[in-house]
Amino acid sequence: MNNETIAQNTSFDFKAAHAKTIAAIDETEKVIVGKRPDIIMLFTALLSGSHVLIEDVPGTGKTTLAATIAKVTGLDFNRAQFTPDVMASDITGFNIYNRQKEQFEFRPGLVMCNLMLADEINRASPKTQSALLEAMEEGRVTVDGVTYDIPDPFMVIATQNPTGYVGTYPLPEAQLDRFALKISMGYPSAEEEVNIIMARRGYNPLDSVLPVLSADDVRELRQFVSSIKIDEELYRYIVALITATRKNSKLALGASPRASVALMRLAQAYAFIRGRDYVLPDDIGSLFRAAVGHRLMLRQEAKLANQSADDILVDILRSTDVPYKGKR
Repeated sequence: MNNETIAQNTSFDFKAAHAKTIAAIDETEKVIVGKRPDIIMLFTALLSGSHVLIEDVPGTGKTTLAATIAKVTGLDFNRAQFTPDVMASDITGFNIYNRQKEQFEFRPGLVMCNLMLADEINRASPKTQSALLEAMEEGRVTVDGVTYDIPDPFMVIATQNPTGYVGTYPLPEAQLDRFALKISMGYPSAEEEVNIIMARRGYNPLDSVLPVLSADDVRELRQFVSSIKIDEELYRYIVALITATRKNSKLALGASPRASVALMRLAQAYAFIRGRDYVLPDDIGSLFRAAVGHRLMLRQEAKLANQSADDILVDILRSTDVPYKGKR
């Protein structure tokens, strides 16, 4: 990490904040072995105020990653194991009658926390999915006409299994668009897997994780990250990349303006994690596929040709002029 410039804001210690953020990433990696790029992606989303969808096979550490980040950052953590019988009120909360006080009382739902793990979100009913995704978008819930604010900071990490589709309700494109990033952790290497099982021989490494940040730290970091400098040419670069998805003949549905906003905010957080208070084209390029791929719909011809959204996005990156550098 090279700290190329220091923020001029005297009320914010850039070096100390950056060092604590890297320490939090290092602490997380003690539990999630060999997945530093994925950990950085999660912290990028956290600092940008975004939500993440992790799609991977069971047993690759999705749940453990979320729990570890919650512990490292000192955030209040709730986990929802989604099944078809989980109701929207379980997520948002509900009113229950108190006989002693002779009045209704609000019982907070699982969403009333700082970090929520929505495990196997595609196994919940569409109504329950919608309740969660509305809370993600609005930052509040409404129960019986009364609005309740969700604690700040707030982040959802949702998971789904790409192989088992029996009894699932796949998220439609409009709801997938609410997630800033979609990542896949994949299997560890043989050496990494050896280290994983050795580390769990006598205890759970998660028990020894120490909090490095606090909820107040996360709020302060989010506020600073939103002020990370972006040159006007980079705004145009983001729009050029997103527009290219709408014009691509292999795509039936391109990315929306929400994708442009998400990519901008993610790039700001990514630049901070990389030790800068300004965004470079490489920050945008590094995030582009994870931030945009899940928002696209392929045409049938592309599917028959065994092309993926990722392949098309790589082509778009290569063919789009990069500010200050010409083409890649």
